[in-house]
Amino acid sequence: MSSTVDGDSVDAKPTQRPEKPSGPRGESHVDAKPPSDAYRYKMNYPSIGQCIIINNKNFDRRTGMNIRNGTDMDAGNLKRVFSQLGYKVKINNDLSVKDIKTLLSTVAKDDHSQSASLVCVLLSHGDEGVLYGTDGAVDLKELTSLFRGDRCPTLVGKPKLFFIQACRGTDLDSGIEADSVAEEGSTERIPVEADFLYAYSTAPGYYSWRNTSCGSWFIQSVCDMMLKYGKELELMQIMTRVNHKVALEFESCSNLPGYNAKKQIPCIVSMLTKEVYFP
Repeated sequence: MSSTVDGDSVDAKPTQRPEKPSGPRGESHVDAKPPSDAYRYKMNYPSIGQCIIINNKNFDRRTGMNIRNGTDMDAGNLKRVFSQLGYKVKINNDLSVKDIKTLLSTVAKDDHSQSASLVCVLLSHGDEGVLYGTDGAVDLKELTSLFRGDRCPTLVGKPKLFFIQACRGTDLDSGIEADSVAEEGSTERIPVEADFLYAYSTAPGYYSWRNTSCGSWFIQSVCDMMLKYGKELELMQIMTRVNHKVALEFESCSNLPGYNAKKQIPCIVSMLTKEVYFP
């Protein structure tokens, strides 16, 4: 089995709600402890939500992008895992930039008031800050910003989870030896960028590896850890185990000069404001 990469060449001031002013400066104090579930996202909605998978395998010849063999395995495994978690999963294959924008704009305009969350998985070629449609590149920020609090009101205060399997540059990691390795009913103002999680397959600037038979290292690990711990651990704990698995259990095997014995570490960027426990 061969591995390749998902690149184009180879594959202010704090706001407080006063409770009781005291002292000469009127500092506010909160005497009561918040309820234990104040730090958990509410998940007991009628639906846990949608899981949108964009699976780009074949690309316009003019882009110079290679076929992404193994990505169908990723898409199939993701559908199985997130279906078991209760999500309504839809796989969308080989979308152009226009198609990706249209799809995600439609999803952002959907009524998510009866849903607890949203999952979006992007499987494609990429570079730092961009994702490739079958016919060219689009800024990732342009896609994820569709779900900001001021643009997708029915997902305000709910977790929006993006899993991104794509290269973020052309650097290769050779590795190194180591000895060891708000209360319900209240109204609040929150940042429009809050409640997002971006789980990137690799660190900024680096290639992302994909096995042409088994799928990408990152998605293999996400699916494995979700199956094992999705009903038990908090999401960030799960993703830390994903990082551990990718970092320690995978290494490239390639005949191409400079591409053998390379490593990879995913990058989890969280703007979540609470803990995510899947029901």
